[in-house]
Amino acid sequence: YLNTGTFDIAELHTLAIAGALGGATLTWVAIGIFSGAVGKSAQFPLHVWLPDAMEGPTPVSALIHAATMVAAGVFLVARTFPLFAHSVEAVTTVAIIGGFTAIFAATMGLVMTDIKRVLAYSTISQLGYMMLGLATGGVAIGIFHLFNHAFFKALLFLGAGSVNHATGTFDMRQMGGLRKVMPWTYATFVIASLSIAGIWPLSGFWSKDEVLASTLAAQPVLFVLAMLTVFMTAFYMFRVVFLTFGGEYRGGSPEAHGKPHESPSVMVAPMVILAILAVVSGLWNVTGQFGAFMGHGEVHGFAEGFFGILTHSLPWMSLILAGLGILLAYAMYSAKWLSPERIVSMFSPVHTLFSRKYWFDEVYENIIVGMVLIKGLFAGLQLFDSKGVDGAVNGVADTTIAGGRAIRKAQTGQLQLYGIAIGVGVLAITLCVYLFG
Repeated sequence: YLNTGTFDIAELHTLAIAGALGGATLTWVAIGIFSGAVGKSAQFPLHVWLPDAMEGPTPVSALIHAATMVAAGVFLVARTFPLFAHSVEAVTTVAIIGGFTAIFAATMGLVMTDIKRVLAYSTISQLGYMMLGLATGGVAIGIFHLFNHAFFKALLFLGAGSVNHATGTFDMRQMGGLRKVMPWTYATFVIASLSIAGIWPLSGFWSKDEVLASTLAAQPVLFVLAMLTVFMTAFYMFRVVFLTFGGEYRGGSPEAHGKPHESPSVMVAPMVILAILAVVSGLWNVTGQFGAFMGHGEVHGFAEGFFGILTHSLPWMSLILAGLGILLAYAMYSAKWLSPERIVSMFSPVHTLFSRKYWFDEVYENIIVGMVLIKGLFAGLQLFDSKGVDGAVNGVADTTIAGGRAIRKAQTGQLQLYGIAIGVGVLAITLCVYLFG
């Protein structure tokens, strides 16, 4: 504002094009805005709060992760993207943070046993995808993935809530076999898992493919990270599917009453609606309509977009990686061709690193928070010392001095005043004896 005299984004965009706002000023303004979005959308390194914000009811989590709160940071960057577009440094920063966050959060989702925590880390990872899409492909690509993500992520959280309603727990180790007694929850959860894994032709495929294509063109190194994240996402989501719905029931929570059963229709109906949207929402951009709606891209035929995309190699690479992730999850947690326990023991240090969340919680708690608390404690002790201890000592001294000064004023040297004072004292003592004695 000091440089331009306006907060209007369109005017700032015009000034940036004209060169009136550029260089280091524009870069730092954009990075400053992005810093706020990093905290709001739980991007590395300000990601630690989101997995701990899982204590509320699952419908609340569904809204928070799908359409509000954490999505606001991505929307902020998209809304102010004209400022980023004129700074290569700012755009590169967004791409690096987003790409790294996507794979960083996915690694932790691989090992979590709490179903809501797996979904929380998947949200962080998908938000990283959105940031990467914004930085490499522009507003339409990032917001398209945000749009599709809203449906399948809300569905996943409602599915987790339905499972919790039946079992009394979010711990997947106490679930299993629920596909037999919760067919609607199972079917909708699988649809959402296929969508987030990027399986054609569900909604997640269309937006994730655009993110991958734009990243390949702009940031080849980050493209490799994004492709690895495709594999991890498919694996950890179908790990959830097989642990929760496959095999035999493992008892649920000790506090749970009765046997697991399907949720009532008032809970199933929203999941069915979201499942339909998780299938069809991506079709909005098959013809390029979403991009045109956002002011980017060209409209083309439906058949050309729906089937033509499969004539390119990139979608097949993504589908193969997602398929391998699903196959590995099946081999470990359903068919039991591979022993999860043995794999964990073989890669114990890596498993510990992921399950301890890279020790970020300990670093923040013991170093950053600890330093703040220690500094606050020292400040409090200093205040107590200066105002309490020193104040008490100085107060006694000041009171003594003031009393001495008052008594000294009474020592006038006039015998008449001394006599009056003695008389008043004797009279007071006599009255006290008479009244109380």
